Amino acid sequence: MKHGKLSYKQKLAFALSAALCSQYAAAQVSNGDFENWQQNQPTSWTTIDSGIALSATSNIVKTGQAAAQVTVKTGTQSNTDLQQLVAVQAGKTYTFSTWVYHTEGGVKARLVVDGYHGYSDPFTLNQWQQISHSYTATADTSISVGLRFYDDTGFDGNEVVYIDDFQPTTTTTPPPPTGCQNTELNLSITTDNYGSETSWTLSNSSNTPIASGSGYANNTTHSESLCVVDDSYTFTVLDSYGDGMCCSYGNGSYSLTGPEGTLASGSTFTSEQQHTFTIGNDNGGGTPTDPSQYYASAAGLTGYALKSQLHNIINNHQSQGYTAIWQFIDQSERDNYFENDNSVLDRYSERPSGNDAINYVAVTNQCGTYSVEGDCYNREHSFPKSWFGGKIEPMNSDIHHIFATDGYVNSKRSNYPFGEVATASYTSSNGSKLGSAATNLNYSGTVFEPIDQFKGDFARAYFYMATRYEDVISTWQNNTQYSDAVLNGSANQVFEPWVIAMLKRWHETDPVDAIERARNQAAYEFQGNRNPFVDHPEFVQQIW
Repeated sequence: MKHGKLSYKQKLAFALSAALCSQYAAAQVSNGDFENWQQNQPTSWTTIDSGIALSATSNIVKTGQAAAQVTVKTGTQSNTDLQQLVAVQAGKTYTFSTWVYHTEGGVKARLVVDGYHGYSDPFTLNQWQQISHSYTATADTSISVGLRFYDDTGFDGNEVVYIDDFQPTTTTTPPPPTGCQNTELNLSITTDNYGSETSWTLSNSSNTPIASGSGYANNTTHSESLCVVDDSYTFTVLDSYGDGMCCSYGNGSYSLTGPEGTLASGSTFTSEQQHTFTIGNDNGGGTPTDPSQYYASAAGLTGYALKSQLHNIINNHQSQGYTAIWQFIDQSERDNYFENDNSVLDRYSERPSGNDAINYVAVTNQCGTYSVEGDCYNREHSFPKSWFGGKIEPMNSDIHHIFATDGYVNSKRSNYPFGEVATASYTSSNGSKLGSAATNLNYSGTVFEPIDQFKGDFARAYFYMATRYEDVISTWQNNTQYSDAVLNGSANQVFEPWVIAMLKRWHETDPVDAIERARNQAAYEFQGNRNPFVDHPEFVQQIW
């Protein structure tokens, strides 16, 4: 008998007493679908030897929502048992079976049914295979049922095998509660023409999946409720083909909402899209729609001490990647304010008064190539990416400084500083200008001037960049001649005096409006941090 386990006689007596409680007892593998776990162990499996490690997985599943991931850590086969006792009745025949999924081929699984029987084929990789055995009971008793793992040619001392759907099975799932006693989330998924490609998981702060879904029909809408406790979560949507849910092959989308509003939503991505959020107490992090506690730790501070504390609050956002910005534009950069036509809100061609000369349809008119204004829209780094060294994360995909803009106008802006133009060499359809700097700037050179309606938006994006990247921005000054013109090489003031004066002027003359507030909230839901200067415009004067 191995240390810490019941003797065979003790197990037998226990199983027999359970079996005799019902004259109709039949062979059932308890929790054979591996849906129920406690402390990272599958419930009802009484023998789990030290040479294997088990964990629940929702990534590779035969049936249901979970399977068992078995890591074989030894070539000593007597230390690799996964078994339980099953009651059987004399004279009855039972077919025991399970599904096995091999990943490397250095281990094989052997079925245990009151003794050792058939093996799995270790060379059938990355697909499910079934092994089974027919057993006729000679007495009313309990027998050992399960698996033993054997090392095979090529075993390197550590290999993962997945198992699922051990039959005949009964689940130990408790009856559903009459209502959610914690926090209820609502998930809605609308599939595209290839619904089977879509799947999702919801994982807690320990990275343990607590819910998942897959196997959806085409062009249908699926809704379900999830009951969660207070914790931090990651919601992941996957597309097995790598083309997202919209819009080449249908118009799929997803949305996860809670009591405080939308926690995750989208449609346009490639293989995977992740969203992180917190339910309940998040140590001052605030809720998606209530930032009142988000800045609690900065209360009473001013000057650069305030800026540094704001940096500590916002510096751990979850980068979603540059491709995901198309999705953000699709969901959150729409004209619901001026013409209210749901076109893409392009700050380089939008006319706040009067009809736009150019209108872009989300997704359909993405760049692409462009030769004139109006060809397509793209993703404008208002703080040019060459200034921070190129395609470097998280700056390259930080949505707080990236806006939808006309591709051609964006190319005209290039990586020139923002400024106020004296003589324009180019003017866009809404009046954005490129040209020589006005003399009041105390800067001589070429600058790009957005229209007045959006100057404050860009100014607050720059104050955000100075704060979010306080720990590294002092090293960016010499990356280009224009970053040198704008940045002063410090971590506190960050910008040259002429830039500070201009940004503060833009901030004051174009105050925060509903467009910015909605975008700031959407950015928080997208990547998990806020722009403090949109929530608290007074911080600008308190710091600079």
